[in-house]
Amino acid sequence: MNPINAPTYDNFPYIPKRGLPVTIITGFLGSGKTTLLNQILKNKQDLKVAVLVNEFGDINIDSQLLVSLDAGMMELSNGCICCTINDDLVDAVYRVLEREERIDYLVIETTGVADPLPIILTFLGTELRDLTTLDSIITLVDAEAFDQKHFESEAAFKQITYADIILLNKVDLATPDKIHELEDDIHNIKEGARILHTQYGQVPLPLILGVGLTPTNKYTDVENSHEHEHHHHDHDHDHHHHHHSHHLENDGFVSISFQSDRPFDVHKFEDFLTEEMPKDVFRAKGILWFSDSELRHIFQLSGPRYNLNADEWRTSPKNQLVFIGRKLDAQKIYTQLNNCLV
Repeated sequence: MNPINAPTYDNFPYIPKRGLPVTIITGFLGSGKTTLLNQILKNKQDLKVAVLVNEFGDINIDSQLLVSLDAGMMELSNGCICCTINDDLVDAVYRVLEREERIDYLVIETTGVADPLPIILTFLGTELRDLTTLDSIITLVDAEAFDQKHFESEAAFKQITYADIILLNKVDLATPDKIHELEDDIHNIKEGARILHTQYGQVPLPLILGVGLTPTNKYTDVENSHEHEHHHHDHDHDHHHHHHSHHLENDGFVSISFQSDRPFDVHKFEDFLTEEMPKDVFRAKGILWFSDSELRHIFQLSGPRYNLNADEWRTSPKNQLVFIGRKLDAQKIYTQLNNCLV
């Protein structure tokens, strides 16, 4: 996708000496963050991009969709690198900075229920401020599924509050009236919000990378009032930074993970999705193994909508699923899923 008169890569600014540019991708559950990340990796041309994926849940589905991933940092097939953030964002960033090859850009994908502020302050309130420069905070909004109820979530509210660019994604699935209403809601939260319309996260990269939009000076007061633990970095990596956010507990979200070395019966699993799955599941995703198929099935559910895409297995077949929602009965879901196994 490259609309007429869109900026080209010739417009990219020279990567500044002051530090590695960082873009943070945030957005509520199912808004399309991983899809955008894949678009960036596919269309980055000669840029060397490092990716940090901050997954919510015991099973890291997203990074498996980006690359066949083992623990730690991996080389992607296109020459990028990918690292899962487990406990320490600062350590993960240092692992990128300490690599021998040149890295032009760092992109961080947060979880769908993350308050981006602790991540922003990690770059501005630790020694990373001398080694990196925050370029933009991009928030994706699902134009079809997002509504006023989402603002009951502190995380959804803050994702829009701290956004430099808002991608109103999946506009092809929403009516013009719904889009107009959403834009009004967003402008009520963030006056002068910069909103771009997208489908499948497709956006010319010069509109979102190398834009220098994060007003870092505005975070100074927030940083001073924020309890922000800071330890000097040393190269044995034997230090700890604590930037844990309690947004999950505040919003009442839980994550339920399910794995099995036995395949699902596709009809039973479909009945579970359509008849049994709790209404309070906001988001589900997984890599599925069905008894009647030799292919790996990538499962994505966002609100009332779900889809399955098949490709080749990269590992031994197994079922891996993550459900995210409010006040879920884990034991009941485990029982229902076990009943779907062959």
